[in-house]
Amino acid sequence: MNEILKKQIDFPKKLLRWHSENNRQMPWKETTDPYKIWLSEIILQQTRVEQGLPYYLEIVKKFPNVKDLALAPEDEVMKVWQGLGYYTRARNMHAAAKQIMQEYDGIFPETYKTILSLKGVGPYSAAAISSFSFNLAYAVLDGNVFRVLSRIFGIALPVDSSEGKKVFAETAHELLDKKNPAAYNQAIMNFGALICRPLNPDCLNCVFKRDCYAFNNGTIPLFPFKQKKVKVKNRWFNYVVISNGEEVFIERRNQNDIWQGLYQFPLIETNTYKNITQFKKILKSQSFLGGKDFTLRTVSDIVKHKLTHQRISVQFLKAETDFVKGNSWWLSVKKNDLQRYAFPKVIANYIENSLY
Repeated sequence: MNEILKKQIDFPKKLLRWHSENNRQMPWKETTDPYKIWLSEIILQQTRVEQGLPYYLEIVKKFPNVKDLALAPEDEVMKVWQGLGYYTRARNMHAAAKQIMQEYDGIFPETYKTILSLKGVGPYSAAAISSFSFNLAYAVLDGNVFRVLSRIFGIALPVDSSEGKKVFAETAHELLDKKNPAAYNQAIMNFGALICRPLNPDCLNCVFKRDCYAFNNGTIPLFPFKQKKVKVKNRWFNYVVISNGEEVFIERRNQNDIWQGLYQFPLIETNTYKNITQFKKILKSQSFLGGKDFTLRTVSDIVKHKLTHQRISVQFLKAETDFVKGNSWWLSVKKNDLQRYAFPKVIANYIENSLY
């Protein structure tokens, strides 16, 4: 028998055997409810299980079914998501819940194609939901799976190329246990998370180490291949915390940019670092606060905030004024009421630790 073919035949058996002894118990694995499985898949996109679990529990508690989520105000959805990052996921999740109510009479769709039609659901999530909820034979293909397949089978094609995506999709489907797709998909995802990790993989305890191309050729760090490098953009966000007695001004980020739909203090974005003297000149030249008098007290230390494609340097400028009205799009909010609003994590941390 061809060695590659033999490896393909043995792969599902070894993987499922390993999974039966190393399955991680999670609440979304103990149900076939597509709503709860969908929530878990959206939450766990680009998020570690340990970080996502408390958010999953809170969201399920607050919105126990798709109707409750669809009817919730957007601010309420964004608030419960606060701190998890990648906020487009929350907006898409909310939109998809409304879509289910409008297009499917509140019943979660039951086919791969209809699940894929939901806002924010891609091929990976559709495959996961289809297999975990309805045991349909669709293979998941995420970062864990790319890594496992590329290393074991020595697939040197870039995972972000058209040819690479095609080959990985075909390989994943060929290996899928068609009679038990839910268990197989869970197994390969868990194996990638626990054994075939991106850094410091546990090769000594890997059931595939005798067959693994990368392990036997000393090329583990090279897999999976990527052809595109992420270009990182550096930005400076300077938030003006304007106090008027017990109230401060905030505004909502509505532009097509990071943190859309979240709240922030009035923002001045600059190209480089600025000190307090330079900020006084900038605020004066921009007729900040409509040219009304205010006092700039302090500038905070710089907080570095890392996103996938951006590195943001954040400063908070404390200012005081007797003027009771700001720009028309600002909200004047009592400091004690700020917890009602959803802020980016870097601002929420500042409010909790440094505002008062």
